[in-house]
Amino acid sequence: MPPREGRHAVWPDRIRAEVVAAVRAAGIEHPWAHQARAAEHALDGDSVVVATGTASGKSLAYLVPVLSALVEGAEAPNGRGATTLYLAPTKALAADQCRSVKELSHPLGHSVRAAVYDGDTPFEEREWIRQYGNYVLTNPDMLHRGILPSHPRWSSFLKSLKYVVIDECHTYRGVFGSHVAQVLRRLRRLCARYGASPVFLLASATAAEPAVAARRLTGVPVLEVSDDASPRGELVFALWEPPLTELHGEKGAPVRRTATAEAADLLTDLTVQGVRSVAFVRSRRGAELISVISQERLAEVDRSLAGRVAAYRGGYLPEERRALEQALHSGELLGLAATNALELGIDISGLDAVVIAGYPGTRASLWQQAGRAGRSGQGALAVLVARDDPLDTFLVHHPEALFDQPVESTVLDPDNPYVLAPHLCAAAAELPLTDEDLDLFGPAGEGLLPQLEAAKLLRRRTRAWHWTRRERAADLTDIRGEGGRPVQVVETGTGRLLGTVDAGAAHSTVHEGAVHLHQGRTYLVRSLDLEDSVALVEEAAPPYSTVARDTTSISVLETDVEIPWGDGRLCFGSVEVTNQVVSYLRRRLITGEVLGETKLDLPPRTLRTRAVWWTVTEDQLDRARINPEILGGSLHAAEHASIGLLPLFATCDRWDIGGVSIPLHPDTLLPTVFVYDGHPGGAGFAERAFHTARTWLTATRQAIASCECDAGCPSCIQSPKCGNGNDPLHKRGAVRLLTVLLEGAPEEKETADEAPEQAPEDPADPSEAPPGP
Repeated sequence: MPPREGRHAVWPDRIRAEVVAAVRAAGIEHPWAHQARAAEHALDGDSVVVATGTASGKSLAYLVPVLSALVEGAEAPNGRGATTLYLAPTKALAADQCRSVKELSHPLGHSVRAAVYDGDTPFEEREWIRQYGNYVLTNPDMLHRGILPSHPRWSSFLKSLKYVVIDECHTYRGVFGSHVAQVLRRLRRLCARYGASPVFLLASATAAEPAVAARRLTGVPVLEVSDDASPRGELVFALWEPPLTELHGEKGAPVRRTATAEAADLLTDLTVQGVRSVAFVRSRRGAELISVISQERLAEVDRSLAGRVAAYRGGYLPEERRALEQALHSGELLGLAATNALELGIDISGLDAVVIAGYPGTRASLWQQAGRAGRSGQGALAVLVARDDPLDTFLVHHPEALFDQPVESTVLDPDNPYVLAPHLCAAAAELPLTDEDLDLFGPAGEGLLPQLEAAKLLRRRTRAWHWTRRERAADLTDIRGEGGRPVQVVETGTGRLLGTVDAGAAHSTVHEGAVHLHQGRTYLVRSLDLEDSVALVEEAAPPYSTVARDTTSISVLETDVEIPWGDGRLCFGSVEVTNQVVSYLRRRLITGEVLGETKLDLPPRTLRTRAVWWTVTEDQLDRARINPEILGGSLHAAEHASIGLLPLFATCDRWDIGGVSIPLHPDTLLPTVFVYDGHPGGAGFAERAFHTARTWLTATRQAIASCECDAGCPSCIQSPKCGNGNDPLHKRGAVRLLTVLLEGAPEEKETADEAPEQAPEDPADPSEAPPGP
């Protein structure tokens, strides 16, 4: 990377030579073109996003300018010089990057003082990091709750802040990404008060319009480097649909073997053959189950092999996570069942195969997980095992939807009032909030300030707004969840705290009778105290898992856009949803067979959010041959299938969206199907559905019509979370209804032209977030 004229000419040639020598000493002989170009932009003082494939060496693009700044800073009179803040979405990635930086910077002596600062950092180390660390690695949670509220103690670091590195920035989308965007604006505001204006260096998996997303995330202009010059080994990608079993589920529907069981078998076979593999699974419980099943089957082959497979997920103790990461690096572990905590950039060299148990929600995540194997340039295998779910079934039968389509855009909405309001309070608590500051936080801020004053959260004094309460303003919101006090999971016999569950998920995950997994052990929830936010559990070994059921009603608050679809209408706007968890199902492990249902008595909860909905008329029902006896089942089936397919178009998870179908809705006075965002203020799923309604509902119709079952099954119209027990459902009626509806659908461009500006997509999966900062 030869020097050239420009604003970075202040860097001495000697320093650059030392850094490049250190890079080469780490085994990187020639930086690829995309790395060199990104580094040059950063050295010129321009914020830049590197959006290239997995294992393309994105870290080197920001390490060259960062290390150059730190080496020069070490020669400053105060010995502190320039500093760098590195943000990762998970603790594991920050720890992995810290190891890499220390190895890479070893030839540079003591110029680089890298340290991880997160909830696992011992308190005795924190003061040293604040005073002397010049490369601090943390996560957005710790920046939000720990660093920014305590900015006077970080004044020396912030005053010298030269670079902010945001790794895996494509994960910051939807509600989570919107929160992180406001956290970064608070950081920029404090840096400006201390006289610093850091350059943002972002690394992302391949994404559509990465510069646009990076600018919305940071609030500053960002240059884009997206052409990937790194070498690639051959990747064989298999799509695997589990076979049907002899069992029958609800309403006699055929039941497939679960993706969990299939993935456990594949991980077992790969381990027996000595193939280093990771099985990615969508939930913590699934990771534990795959590990346990695989260990049991390996023990039958060779008892020594059982210890070479383990589970990895969020919620483990720090020392447990570090030990697993080290065992995977060293090759002591041959197989790992992991959540997406290992998806994000961790350098796992030597992996030969990846098993993906269930579509991970986005094409970007799919390629990110598949890219964990073959990082050394060798050939690799990736297997996507389909769940018994409309989307997964659609994808294995339509591979072009995966392989012939570009990855999704990363969309977020920092102006969401439910997101912005608590960050305005946090900013005012950090430094009184002035009118000039509002330009930084966006146009919605001015309208929110009177509401915050009326709620007695802020008070105007002279020219600034002040935080008025004794409690910490940063605790108003959980940037990964919906807020509210987390529910503590406590073991009854010992009083030991096992972990916590987000308040928004407590009703459905730790209700009385729920099965709770922790570190390979199974617990039954004996009671849930909502007032004290405590779930009492005891260790047990039930032969089943549990799934909560709920009921939902919905009312229209405001219709933003309404478009004719033939005689029917397609609408987008604000709604109020009333939801109540009413029961739970017990499902047999491995097979998923329903063993029974138990009623629950939990209070209802209301949610104001955004929704897309469509209506049909009597004439359309007549043309579709839908009589009153099958109308409810036809609408219900179309609702279920459309929710199942929406993640392909809105990059969300079906568990983050909801739906209601009503033969005669009191607000529309017509048969209506609603699909809504499961987050206060909306998360962008419904709005993206509105933008792509014709394509989305066409795929929905195709998925139902092409399913081989007779009357409906989990692969097409049955939902695992239906509060009505998947009754009524009418498969053929749903196909006819969608056919008639789509006959009147305008071209998608017309819908997009009349729709409001795109807003956020899905949030990162909170189940894989670090527990707290």
